[in-house]
Amino acid sequence: MKILYGIQGTGNGHLARARALVPALRNQGIDIDFVFSGRPEKEYFDMEIFGDNCRFFDGLTFVTEQGRLKKFKTLIHNNVIRFIKNLSELNTTEYDLVISDFEPVTAWSARVKKVPSIGISHQCAFDFSVPKVPGHYPEQLIMRYFAPTHHRVGLHWHHFNYPIFPPIIKTNEARPTIANKILVYMGFEPLDDIISFVSGFSEYEFHIYAKVSEQQSLGHVTIHPLNHDNFHRDLTDAAGVISNAGFELSSECIALGKKLLIKPLNGQYEQMCNALALQKLKRATIIDSFDQRILTQWLEGTPHKPVTYPKVSDAIAKWIKSGHWSDTQSLVAQLWQGMPEAGIQGKLNSPLEIDAIY
Repeated sequence: MKILYGIQGTGNGHLARARALVPALRNQGIDIDFVFSGRPEKEYFDMEIFGDNCRFFDGLTFVTEQGRLKKFKTLIHNNVIRFIKNLSELNTTEYDLVISDFEPVTAWSARVKKVPSIGISHQCAFDFSVPKVPGHYPEQLIMRYFAPTHHRVGLHWHHFNYPIFPPIIKTNEARPTIANKILVYMGFEPLDDIISFVSGFSEYEFHIYAKVSEQQSLGHVTIHPLNHDNFHRDLTDAAGVISNAGFELSSECIALGKKLLIKPLNGQYEQMCNALALQKLKRATIIDSFDQRILTQWLEGTPHKPVTYPKVSDAIAKWIKSGHWSDTQSLVAQLWQGMPEAGIQGKLNSPLEIDAIY
């Protein structure tokens, strides 16, 4: 079986999910080529796992400034003619299947050329009534049609009584927690604002990952260049994580039992919905500005219990290999039934009737 795997390159969450899924696909004997879009090729890092069969396209992306999504600049930045040219350059007909993790070039190419396609992403979970902020109807349409596929696999922290899969995450071996160590990754915020936010708390060690060329030490604040292995090494023994509301990092933190302080990207619909879900599931403290009073309370708070998610990557890889792509109900039920009763703290405060998984 030969597949084309399209990965959205805006942010690093889609890449992290692919790093967990790709080995499972290869273990099924599946041959994989890759397409990445959403940022310049030179800005990708630690890409060895994907091998040499990779192509990079401009695709479609989002423009952010000062921690806020700039909708008008996003609109004018995305060149429709260039996107159509991307589609013409990509031949999806030579593949048995196209997988798209919210990547539009592969998804639309497969749709136009009638190649079977599967969307595997957190965005696909928004097909259902998961926690959502009200309004934002244009953003909801974009989420649905940005990367349309024949079959859709949605991922979320809870099933919310819908056929939604648990997160796909790479299992990190936990290390003894360093009580005063805090990991910070806020890729959409100005670095100076982040440093100012945490610099007054000298009894804690803050490890900030950002787009810098070399490591910098500012006393109890250390700024690290982006590096996949180093980041996850710091994640495994940190007491807590401060971040934007990306899905993949939050999933890893829930699995490891790391407390979360979340500042959703202002104006970004998915992140605002993620923050709402985390708050309802009592897995994060949410801020809309760099409020040091809330940071003080959060730092003094207690850790969370880890959640043992199943090996979703192995299950999805076997399902893809089987070719029975229209049937997800039985697999979803099997995955959630395998979870321990102890897990996410509290139940969702909504009209949905959540069962006793947690």
